[in-house]
Amino acid sequence: MGVAIRTAGYEDRDLVVRLLDTAFQDDPVSGWVFPGTEHRRSAHPRLMAAFTDIVLDQGRIDVTEDGTACALWLSMPAEAHGQDDDEGPARLREAVDPDNERVEQIGRLTAAIHPEGRTHEYLWMIGTTPERQGEGLGTALITSVLDRCDERGVAAYLEASSARSRHLYERLGFALEGRPLDLPDGPRMWPMWREPRR
Repeated sequence: MGVAIRTAGYEDRDLVVRLLDTAFQDDPVSGWVFPGTEHRRSAHPRLMAAFTDIVLDQGRIDVTEDGTACALWLSMPAEAHGQDDDEGPARLREAVDPDNERVEQIGRLTAAIHPEGRTHEYLWMIGTTPERQGEGLGTALITSVLDRCDERGVAAYLEASSARSRHLYERLGFALEGRPLDLPDGPRMWPMWREPRR
């Protein structure tokens, strides 16, 4: 049975923020950015809201019709890397959690490993509510965009935040791009690239 997918709009903002917050509360990278459980419970939703707002303004959010999974995508032209907003991570920290340098640090570290000079679709985040994980919703969300990438001859890129997700992405045709990113005193992230399939 197919998974019904639609493009989220601004009216879906709260739904997407709640979904991402629930999906990533126990993610290794979220735990590194917000090491204290109680602080993470209060600050993490603000970071998910900031990410949602950026992608609603600049990209595309796909959501399953039942609202249990979503994917945040940005289209990156070849020249985009040279136009990066160097103050973006600092502004994000100020808006989300001013006393937490890791909010800014994660943005700078992932920007530093982002591929340069190649047009691609960037899967910034994908999340599924915990009770629906393992049902193929994430795969359906990704595949719908990868099919379009293949039709248009466009590559795709992401950073896997866990070994489990890395293996899922490998099954979808992604491969390690460069070296893994080891967060300082934290978990590993895997930058992954997928060439379009003909």
